[in-house]
Amino acid sequence: MYGSEEEEDDPVASQAGPLLGEEGYHDHSVSSSKLGSGSPVFSSRVGRLLRERQLRRGESGAGDIDGIGGSEGIIKDEQRQRLLVVANRLPVSAIRRGENAWALELSAGGLVSALLGVKQFETTWIGWAGVNVQDDVGKESLSRALGEEGFVPVFLDEQTVDLYYNGYCNNVLWPLFHYIGLTQDDRLAATRGLEAQFNAYKRANSIFAQVVLSHYQKGDVVWCHDYHLMFLPRFLKEAKSEMKVGWFLHTPFPSSEIYRTLPQRSELLQAVLKADLIGFHTYDYARHFVSACTRILGLEGTPDGVEDQGKLTRVAAFPIGIDAERFVRALHTSTVRNHIQELSRRFSGRKVMLGVDRLDMIKGIPQKLLAFEKFLEDNPIWHDKVVMVQIAVPTRTDVHEYQKLSSQVHEIVGRINGRFGTLTTVPIHHLDRSLEFYELCALYAITDVLLVTSLRDGMNLVSYEYVACQDQKKGVLVLSEFAGAAQSLGAGAILINPWNIVEAACAIADALNMSETERQERHRHNFIHVTSHTAQLWADTFVSELNDTVVEAELRILRVPPPLPVEKAISSYATSKNCLLILGFNAALTAQADAPRLDRVRETLHPALHETLRHLCADPKATVVILSGSERSLLDEAFGDFKLWLAAENGMFLRHTSGDWMTTMPEHLNLDWVESVQLVFDYFSERTPRSYVEARQTSLVWNFKYADLEFGRVQAWDMLQHLWTGPISNAAVDVVQGSKSVEVRPVGVSKGAAIDRILGEVVHSKNMSVPIDYVMCIGHFLSKDEDIYTFFEPDLPYQRVNIEPKAASPPRSKAAPSTTKTARSRDHPIAPQESSMIQGASVLDLNGENYFSCTVGRQRSLARYSLTGSEEVVAFLSSLAKPSN
Repeated sequence: MYGSEEEEDDPVASQAGPLLGEEGYHDHSVSSSKLGSGSPVFSSRVGRLLRERQLRRGESGAGDIDGIGGSEGIIKDEQRQRLLVVANRLPVSAIRRGENAWALELSAGGLVSALLGVKQFETTWIGWAGVNVQDDVGKESLSRALGEEGFVPVFLDEQTVDLYYNGYCNNVLWPLFHYIGLTQDDRLAATRGLEAQFNAYKRANSIFAQVVLSHYQKGDVVWCHDYHLMFLPRFLKEAKSEMKVGWFLHTPFPSSEIYRTLPQRSELLQAVLKADLIGFHTYDYARHFVSACTRILGLEGTPDGVEDQGKLTRVAAFPIGIDAERFVRALHTSTVRNHIQELSRRFSGRKVMLGVDRLDMIKGIPQKLLAFEKFLEDNPIWHDKVVMVQIAVPTRTDVHEYQKLSSQVHEIVGRINGRFGTLTTVPIHHLDRSLEFYELCALYAITDVLLVTSLRDGMNLVSYEYVACQDQKKGVLVLSEFAGAAQSLGAGAILINPWNIVEAACAIADALNMSETERQERHRHNFIHVTSHTAQLWADTFVSELNDTVVEAELRILRVPPPLPVEKAISSYATSKNCLLILGFNAALTAQADAPRLDRVRETLHPALHETLRHLCADPKATVVILSGSERSLLDEAFGDFKLWLAAENGMFLRHTSGDWMTTMPEHLNLDWVESVQLVFDYFSERTPRSYVEARQTSLVWNFKYADLEFGRVQAWDMLQHLWTGPISNAAVDVVQGSKSVEVRPVGVSKGAAIDRILGEVVHSKNMSVPIDYVMCIGHFLSKDEDIYTFFEPDLPYQRVNIEPKAASPPRSKAAPSTTKTARSRDHPIAPQESSMIQGASVLDLNGENYFSCTVGRQRSLARYSLTGSEEVVAFLSSLAKPSN
């Protein structure tokens, strides 16, 4: 059996029980009353969002908050936002002293220490207490005792704990997340056993959800932790969709090639994606997660996270830290100073190397010892001048694999000491136990080189603790590149591949021989990071980002829009004075076409729309704009005979049918990626029958709508992997995944981004003297382009466009004023016209009664309303074009 009791358990300091924290010692006793001092709950969602960001950036005014930097700071407000922290284990050990009496020993791992510094929330902890309580009296008395300390217990029966915790969590998920492959058994009973473990895993997560729901109050933030609770976001969101749910993984997340071997891979991803915000220690782990969602579930990965039918789950990296100040303060205590003097005398005249680890397969202790042996072998001069102290805290001593590892380590230590030791000295001091906090601080302080050789590690905070204790000695950190801390402390550490014993031995030599100047410079980099990126900042940032994410999601969430109120839309059109009709082309105005036998069918305008469009274009109060991702020649062919505006390639090219094409393309648009992406698209087009590539001037589209859809989706998933790891890995592009297409376009190219320039040219060219008091926007737009719906949304005050009397620039949106100029190419650039508008007059005069955004054939959308297909579009536009309107 693999797995540790908790991935981030304290490996060194003796504790009352296993905790959800990181490596290294943290407070043993903490008053739970300090876990929650809160900040005001703002009545305005936007006000709260701005306030959270202000706090996070350290810009809050001194008069707003009393003592926010102090341990006893009190927020002057009657209400505080509640934070429900849900972890597999409570940071407490419970010992039964009688039928209804319990003794509690509070311990603070990394998570507890982190949340101690989050002053603006009232924190409640929910988790398993680590004891099997069957009787009602015991459950009631334990709940009461824990409740007085701010904890809520989850009660699990012994069988569930064995299958869920010892089985699926520690024997399946933990090894897989650390790149240890699943075991292969030759008996079918093993498969049935795995199914039983997975069912118990879901059952345990359901029990956790019931407890959370029983304590949840509207407005609470729920923060779920680690691989034990991947189903919890799903259960919580299914019960209360408005709940704010975050999930953080304290272990690595493996590459998709490893993760996809998990039999229950899809269910776990789908469950955790119900969270609003998903956090990881490093960017690599976040990237692996997004890649798994794309490759396994076929979802769209974006720079912000994973999008599924318009629902965006934000995915980001939040590197945890430590309470560095606590370690710095400890160095000045008499207890630590006495320990430092004692150790200095003990190791006088010798350089001290240190290793602090749990005795675990992922910690690379054998590799560390072999590297030290290789160093002694190659450098005889150091035999009596260096000593290694290895702290290896035993874990899971009842598991055969761990017993075998312990024997291996002891054998290597004995061999090295026998080979290089003398009657009076040995090169390795090995301890199979934890250290008290003050002993550990002293050992950190006198160490010259800390050696971390993790084979896989979520973060490894031992390296942080060492740096915090080294402000005097300026010791050297030799750090495995496979530890999450390498991404944070790599600038000041010597990074190694622990599997390369020769390289690790050379790194030891470099560290021991490093000049004082270089040691000081390396330490300066790391000390600044460790003391500024604290555990408290980590927790505060995650919770604040979660609040931000929820607010932003409420502004952009794709909901299921109701059917278009046809009579209301027609009536509003009839009474308006200046109407703007923005119509998409594909799937909205096109006729149904059968799949071709050899090649694609060129989209054509629905036959029933010819007369309708002529009537609408002839209406003097109506301006019709066809806005499409299609190329210009296709729009010319379909609409050349009508008097209207054409906006091709997502609005990058514009013309009235009576004039020439103009470009709205931003200046210096980078298209260097086109050739390499074209090769990938051609490769998949050749291997996917009846798919094709559309090469537009500003984008490339691979379309498989005429191919076998199931096979096309599989090919699309593989294509995305090729794109993200190859030609666009460092390119400023967006990958837009449609239901039957993949498009690559420059960042910032969308219909919503182009509409302000289009609207400006239309208004100036028509010399409008009356504000637009009716907008109808209809289309089957990709999610990336649905920002056009919110552009006109009257409920968002920033979406107002004003016309200035100067002819120097077309109108711009106040929300996102364009700073780019239109580029001159073989097409004519947009040339602003003189405006006859009164100074300061608004172009748009919209409210909830005269703005109609309507999606076509999409289940979820930012649009207000929906139509099922082009036939309904035809029927509506025909009614709108009747002479009576």
